[in-house]
Amino acid sequence: MDADFAIVGGGIVGLSVALGLLDAGQSVVVLDGSDADPKASRGNFGLIWLQGKGVHEPRYARWSKESADLWPGFAANLKEASGVDVGLRQDGGLDLHFNDDSLADAVTEHEALQAELGADYPFEILSPETLSIEEPEIGPKVTSAILHHGDGHVDPLALITALSGAVVAQGGRIIGATSVSDIAARAGAEEGFRLTCADGAEIQAAKVVLAAGLGSAQLGPSLGFAAPLRPERGQILITEKLPPLIRRPSLIARQDRAGGIQIGATNEDVGMDRRVTLDGMAKLAAEAVDAYPVLARAQVLRAWGALRVMSPDGLPIYQESPTCPGAFLISCHSGVTLAAVHATSLPSWLLRRDYAPDLEVFGETRFAA
Repeated sequence: MDADFAIVGGGIVGLSVALGLLDAGQSVVVLDGSDADPKASRGNFGLIWLQGKGVHEPRYARWSKESADLWPGFAANLKEASGVDVGLRQDGGLDLHFNDDSLADAVTEHEALQAELGADYPFEILSPETLSIEEPEIGPKVTSAILHHGDGHVDPLALITALSGAVVAQGGRIIGATSVSDIAARAGAEEGFRLTCADGAEIQAAKVVLAAGLGSAQLGPSLGFAAPLRPERGQILITEKLPPLIRRPSLIARQDRAGGIQIGATNEDVGMDRRVTLDGMAKLAAEAVDAYPVLARAQVLRAWGALRVMSPDGLPIYQESPTCPGAFLISCHSGVTLAAVHATSLPSWLLRRDYAPDLEVFGETRFAA
């Protein structure tokens, strides 16, 4: 065997899981795809975000909250292991509203979640007066905002670098530019799996984790997974470096630690098309200027599109194969938010520990109904 676990996918999800398994004493090899693959992690907005998550499934809200609470310690551990500061800022995030109706709908959702989670779901409604003090650059078109105190953001590219460094420092192997073309359970008395790469190389592992994003939809069925995953394009803009303008992130914009304003993101059902469009960029820019008028003078330096990995109901998928025990599917579109819990609590589920979290609600059986 080359490793106890082979993880297919070297993005934020795969690397977080790998780090957790290494901490649990497992040997791990991570197989990362080629640069041509649609890697969601490379186009991530970098938010640690609880607002609105789990409205129809409180277990998701709790799982996200557990991870958000772990993030300060997780970021510190990553820096110690890799030497990379991921730029965590977690003093709340804003849900901006341009009319009273949208605010009322959001408050109803937040109150429902607070009824389920109690003190674990702290939020407050900011009046225009308070908002202008908290965020002086917010424009008059924004009528109110919801401040959720557990939200925050990181530098997503620094996070990938830190995770990669920590995995290697812990003894894990990362094999880059390696697309997996086939995974098969080993026959006969030999247990485990054989992973065949596009270049013909083979990896043997006792267990395998599919964390390949949209690639899991192609590899999953041979291992007994439905893997009903679809792409959703998100376009993002980033401006020149500016003086401090935005204190807390919102779903419209955030200011990174270098001073650039990241503006996003669209939600588009366009298949595997990652291209940016004039229409998409124009809509993003217009909404950003409505929220922060000062950005009308900012120069946009870059724009890109990336593909989110979406399940039919938008929730994560955690599933062990019903036909190939030891094969696991992990998929979500909130890899940054959930990175901390993926590196701490999730490995006990993969190792079938008695104290493992109950993730049955996130299994694929929910799609069979």
